[in-house]
Amino acid sequence: MSLPRLAAASLATLLLGVVLMLALHVVPPTSEISAVRRTLSEYALGPSKWVFDASVLLVALGSGLAFYALARHGMVRPLSAGMFFGALWIVSLLVIVYFTKTDWSIGPSLSGTIHRYASVVAFVSLPLAVLSVARAVFPGAPGWRFAARGLGVASLGFFGLILVGVVRMSMGGGPWWRFVPLGLVERAIAFTAVASVVVVVLGVLVRPVKSEELAGVAA
Repeated sequence: MSLPRLAAASLATLLLGVVLMLALHVVPPTSEISAVRRTLSEYALGPSKWVFDASVLLVALGSGLAFYALARHGMVRPLSAGMFFGALWIVSLLVIVYFTKTDWSIGPSLSGTIHRYASVVAFVSLPLAVLSVARAVFPGAPGWRFAARGLGVASLGFFGLILVGVVRMSMGGGPWWRFVPLGLVERAIAFTAVASVVVVVLGVLVRPVKSEELAGVAA
């Protein structure tokens, strides 16, 4: 499949996944869940779990198509840090879907613990993947490169707020999940991370790739 077609399929799949996730915020009964205090995975604890799962799987598929397109057409080396972190992001999303978040009205669970750690890996790996591939994908387009990297850095910055809460709690402060509006911060992490890969795909789609750029990557 040609690069434009792969990029278009990736972009459409990513955006559909995002739209489904946004729908959970406005369509009852999930619209009653606080977007400020409750995490995205809270949507998986009710009857709308299939919508949450479909959204995450679509984002995973769209991301997979994006990184495959970059490697298939010589824009990024298959064995590179960017591809490694991209694969880690996709696998983490699959784990998040398979292992459901802990329902704290019942109590801790192994599934919830695995889900939590997979979420941490996912939130870190995608921004790192985009930061790693941005230069290779946009060697002659500093605007696109800056936009992709800026969103990746912003995502890691939002995640850093949670780390500050964890460190603060270890030093005798209050619970880390109350240090920040956890739901809002998590949504900021997820939005900027997914937006960063959308920028990469959109840049590839609308910007002609010069043969000399591909030759530079291959070299």
